[in-house]
Amino acid sequence: MSSTSYQPLPTSDRLPQRQVRDSSFTRHRVLLALLLSFLAVLLFKVGLYSFQPKSPINPPQHPVPEKDLPCSGEDPKMPCDGKYSIGYFVNWGIYGRKFPPSLIPAKDLTHILYAFANVKPDSGEVYLSDLWADQDIHYPGDSWNDVGNNLYGNFKAIYNLKKQNRHLKVLLSIGGWTYSPSFHPVVVNPALRAKFVESSVKLLEDYGLDGLDVDYEYPSDDSQALGYVALLEEMRTALDKHAEKKGSGCKFLLSIAAPCGPDNYRKLHVAAMDKSLDFWNLMAYDFSGSWDPIANHQANLHGGAISASASVDWYISQGVKRDKIVLGLPLYGRSFLNTQGPGTAFSGMGQGTWESGVYDYRALPLPGSTLHHDEKAGASWTYDNTKKEMVSFDSEGIAKLKGHYIKKENLGGSMFWELSGDKGSAREGMEAGPGKDVQPGKSLVTIVKDSMGGLEKSNNWLSYTDSKFDNMKNGMA
Repeated sequence: MSSTSYQPLPTSDRLPQRQVRDSSFTRHRVLLALLLSFLAVLLFKVGLYSFQPKSPINPPQHPVPEKDLPCSGEDPKMPCDGKYSIGYFVNWGIYGRKFPPSLIPAKDLTHILYAFANVKPDSGEVYLSDLWADQDIHYPGDSWNDVGNNLYGNFKAIYNLKKQNRHLKVLLSIGGWTYSPSFHPVVVNPALRAKFVESSVKLLEDYGLDGLDVDYEYPSDDSQALGYVALLEEMRTALDKHAEKKGSGCKFLLSIAAPCGPDNYRKLHVAAMDKSLDFWNLMAYDFSGSWDPIANHQANLHGGAISASASVDWYISQGVKRDKIVLGLPLYGRSFLNTQGPGTAFSGMGQGTWESGVYDYRALPLPGSTLHHDEKAGASWTYDNTKKEMVSFDSEGIAKLKGHYIKKENLGGSMFWELSGDKGSAREGMEAGPGKDVQPGKSLVTIVKDSMGGLEKSNNWLSYTDSKFDNMKNGMA
């Protein structure tokens, strides 16, 4: 894009000299006046033409490299406004679950929520929970001979995944159920909140992220709920200020994991929080479990004391736009033993995949069980007559139904907890056996993506010149 250039008009530093000769003086004066008039008109037209801008568009004050344009524009029918497909990647998944970043289904996702960072309750500092997994482990292709302070681990692998899939954004998720108690003293203290914000934005820059996600489960009183509002406001301000340094086209995202239980969401100041958030990830699962007196659906779409659709309706009633609401789905099932099925008493839980009572979706339906559906409730489960075991989980059919619901209700998209539980990838070296052996079937992430519509296509960000890591500064070139 060229800038407007102004060239001086060619002019003479002398006017025609008047020469008075005999009786022709008057005639010459008239001719001279006519000549001067002609020259004036000519100079005006030439000048008007010369000063026309060569381009109607001024160049941007901060040129944006092609790699960091805000929208890919690959599909003119849907440039940036498709559905979100969001998946949690857990840093402990690289161990027993054998789920490294290379298995992330990037083509089926728009966002990764990297779980979890922790927070120090006495200082407010946000910090990574497993440095070996997050920044140190060397994956195939990583050198042991690089010079300088360099990033490896999951975050290097995920950054390279971003380079290969420009639609894929990565947010650091802070908190989670285990770490959430550390939030309570932080959100009510302005000094601790300031440290939370400063340290989390620094992590974003150091590790090449596109935003931050807060998973605070949950404010227990109004002072904490108001502090939550203040924390999000301060994070939004800091992220926007950080984006300004990057130049045109940069946008850092802010989201939260939002509760679906009325006792928890009614404590929130939703309208005030919404001003700071790009989207809300509704945790539409764990509606029933070992803590209940009866076996029931853990992620039903409709009906019951808690449901996904009732939660969606409530957030909308509080002023949240439909396209900012992301519906969560579980990639796991909850077990109930010694029961007759939904709505009946139980005692005990099955062995699970990694913890008692919880099976990865990839291991379901369990061998010897029968699959059941309740289309009205939007729920599915298996039942084993011999073991008297019910497992509540989302089947392929229910995943498709929820995708259609997202599309019909014009919601923002889908979110999955968590990606290592899905089908569709081989796990080299993973322990086999009951509750772990993969069962035939399709990926729920793919099924929901296909049924809810096309994906959002905005570009991620790749320039992190203030990172503490030399290779991140250089874009892993």
